[in-house]
Amino acid sequence: MNIKDIYEKAKTFLFSNLNKQFLVFIFFLLLSGIFWLTMTLNENYEQEIEVPVRVSGIPRNAVLTSKAVDTLRVTVRDKGWIIMSYLFNQRKPIAIPFKNFDKGNGKGMVPAADLKRHIELGLELSSKVTAVKPEKLAFYYNNGQRKRVPIRWAGRVLPDQLYFISQVVYSPDSVDVYASKEKLDSIRAIYTEPLNFVNFRDSLQVDCQLAHSADVKVVPEMVKITFHTDVLTEETMKGVPIVCLNLPKGKVLRTFPSKVKVHYVAGVSMIRSLRPEDFVVVTDYDIIAEKKSEKCPLILRHVPQGVSHAKLDVTQVDYLIEDEE
Repeated sequence: MNIKDIYEKAKTFLFSNLNKQFLVFIFFLLLSGIFWLTMTLNENYEQEIEVPVRVSGIPRNAVLTSKAVDTLRVTVRDKGWIIMSYLFNQRKPIAIPFKNFDKGNGKGMVPAADLKRHIELGLELSSKVTAVKPEKLAFYYNNGQRKRVPIRWAGRVLPDQLYFISQVVYSPDSVDVYASKEKLDSIRAIYTEPLNFVNFRDSLQVDCQLAHSADVKVVPEMVKITFHTDVLTEETMKGVPIVCLNLPKGKVLRTFPSKVKVHYVAGVSMIRSLRPEDFVVVTDYDIIAEKKSEKCPLILRHVPQGVSHAKLDVTQVDYLIEDEE
């Protein structure tokens, strides 16, 4: 079948008596729809729209610590077709002059009346603003003071029951904080927004938003955090030496045995690198001399970081005190 045959068949179908009536119906349906839409959009409506606002004319020696562009929720009353243009067209941020609203001491405040006036200047003349949320706009700045602080995660991050978090890696591991001098002095670290991850086994990598107050600027605002996991297992460290504290000069303390075992829980990868010298088991000469017991008590003074549930195989041993030769 060639193009000419297709054209003739389409022409016959469209302009048959039945289809002519259908086309006339569609035409008048569209015409009535357009008329109804025109009448509807010519009515007045109230609609909440988002209006971006930015602070303009910032001095060179000032650093804005609040958001450079904020978004206000504005209720506008106008004709329907104008309201539609607000909803579907991207609007440029309304400029708020820095010098007009700077209150000093690192803060600026735009009162409700001034904020409403600046918003209306960016709208059509026929539009009327009936409500603004928030009613006032505050911005914060400093004169370039900053501080580099570490990042810490916050929230609930719990691996599966037989796993634990062996290492947390931040990228970057610190951020620049801009704020007033008093605020900078009080900031020791910047925390993430609360995290919530549970029952994972493999290493977990997440992109996190940093949490901070409105008068603090953090660069960068997002960080990547990797939680490395390891399998928990029980193990015993043999041959941990016993150290005597407060031993008088010229005296020697001999214990039987001279080395003990420590039972502990740690990750598989960590266990491979542990040595007996990483654990510190002590006894105190002063306690021995005071109690004059046949056995000396042992204390597990130190365990490596990452080791948990550590305990001694024995808590007291036989001993002998001799004069040093």
